[in-house]
Amino acid sequence: MAAPRSASTRSGGRAAAPQSTGDVETSLTRAQRLELYYFMRLTRSLEERLVNLYRQTKVVGGLFRSLGQEADSVGSAYALRDGDILSPLIRNLGSMLVKGASPVEILKQYMARGDSPTRGRELNIHFGDTVRGFIGQISPLGDMVPVMAGVTLTFKMRGETRVGLVYVGDGATSTGAFHEGMNFAAVQRCPLVVIIENNGYAYSTPTSKQTAAARLVDKAIGYGVPGERADGNDVIATYEATKRAVVRARRGEGASIVELMTYRRKGHAEHDNQSYVPEGEGERWARENDPIDRYVARLGAEGVTSAELGEIDARVQREIDLATDAAEASGAPEPLDALVGIYAVPAVEKPLWFREGRGAAVAVNERPQGWGTFDVPVTRTD
Repeated sequence: MAAPRSASTRSGGRAAAPQSTGDVETSLTRAQRLELYYFMRLTRSLEERLVNLYRQTKVVGGLFRSLGQEADSVGSAYALRDGDILSPLIRNLGSMLVKGASPVEILKQYMARGDSPTRGRELNIHFGDTVRGFIGQISPLGDMVPVMAGVTLTFKMRGETRVGLVYVGDGATSTGAFHEGMNFAAVQRCPLVVIIENNGYAYSTPTSKQTAAARLVDKAIGYGVPGERADGNDVIATYEATKRAVVRARRGEGASIVELMTYRRKGHAEHDNQSYVPEGEGERWARENDPIDRYVARLGAEGVTSAELGEIDARVQREIDLATDAAEASGAPEPLDALVGIYAVPAVEKPLWFREGRGAAVAVNERPQGWGTFDVPVTRTD
């Protein structure tokens, strides 16, 4: 579902100081506010379903949760419009859902089904669709900043009023790739919004032990770009801060940094026992600062009834149930699907072709079943 479409396209000069613009319209309709709740609830419920499948060994590889971070993903992505490009991280499932990824795609991808977006060749949400506006992430964190600097430079060179948004964690801000990409985007005045998700940990390293910067948004000063810090567990505050940066980029005023303060209530992945987290820290955040609980309370104060939210919850449950049934009914990928998109058309090659003519050593030292999925006549001398 599309985010709000209103955005100014007038051009502007270089910002005089690293601060956000204040003349941006950030109001949302009642329907849009309910849609934000839908995407947050869909994100959490879909991940809860993935946990169940993971424990049934139906998920291939690791499972990465965004528990406690749903507001920052959903709120920031909602500030974009059709045509804008987003570069997510492994915890930005909510962002991808806002940009049009479907639950069944996510489930099939995690379960490595043959009709998943990558035909079972990649893990978790490592896939992209430039038509819908999100590109496939890569594991080296921080490296997508220079990539998105390049993507958004093309927008500028073509005279397009499009914006790019890229996520990094607190740990990634200490990498060379972040520095080089951020500096390039600043100098070239690329229409790029860099979201720093400060969730307290770079894998198992507390933020205070990997950087001496008390506020990561202060790094914007060094690049000469505006920076703004917002409560990443408040979906409206997140949306508003990101929207200001997005509108500024669309005006031609260059890159910005938005630091979102949040907390990762699960480990790096589902297998991580979080032994490095102080006892009771996660429980305190769940009790006092859960983004969905906070938003439900806010909506209630604005007149949204529990029955309305219940209808959204039921819709989410139906969609996830249908998506799970479809994913489980899909088959595994064919072995030769691994060649699709890699070798020349037709994408078919005889497995282990490189061993042809090497029969002597192979026939003596290897069993036929070690040769792959096709029959190989082997003549033994013993």
